[in-house]
Amino acid sequence: MHASLESASIEREGDVVATSVRIILVDDHAVVREGIRALLDEEAGLSVVAEFGDGAHAIEAAAALAPDVAIVDLRMPGLSAVETIVGLKRVVPEANILVFTSFGEDAAIRATLDAGAIGYLLKDALRGELVRAVRAVANGEPFLDPAAQRQLVSMLRRQPRVEEPLTARELSVLKLLAEGLANKQIARKLNLTEGTVKGYVSQILDKLHVADRTQAALHAVRKGLVDADV
Repeated sequence: MHASLESASIEREGDVVATSVRIILVDDHAVVREGIRALLDEEAGLSVVAEFGDGAHAIEAAAALAPDVAIVDLRMPGLSAVETIVGLKRVVPEANILVFTSFGEDAAIRATLDAGAIGYLLKDALRGELVRAVRAVANGEPFLDPAAQRQLVSMLRRQPRVEEPLTARELSVLKLLAEGLANKQIARKLNLTEGTVKGYVSQILDKLHVADRTQAALHAVRKGLVDADV
């Protein structure tokens, strides 16, 4: 399936030199994408090769585009930023991710970094700071907005919450959740009602201190409960 003109605008052959850092933009606001593209395309060695209005289209096209950097908004319709980052890293592992957002919540910062992003910048940044962030991320160097740095350090200094052990049934649900199954599919697999599965998922998120299903799935992979390639 091809992205719409609003979802993606791909470079014309010969527009950029081979040494340019290839950048894709993933943001549901067209005016934001246009502004970032105009700014970055004026910088030597940087080239925006495509832009997308949602994570699904970005993941679909990423392998063919072979970007060096993906600039991803935190809040978009459809796939979440975390799901988008995980998907992009799956299809183009060599791409580095910069989250560029208006939101600086510590949980969001931690979740996107856990998913594979190495940069986090707030949208009130000055032009020079955005360029520095993109160049750093392109070189594989972590880049955190000063406000994000303060929040992350503060979060890490807090006493870590102890995870409650999962029951055998909760572990079964978590494994299937990590395999990408929806509640209805999990219910059929385990011979449970969909409402019961929904209750188990809520309990799992609460016990693991994570915000959503994607973070729970990442936790399951890190803990070795499921294979990393499911």
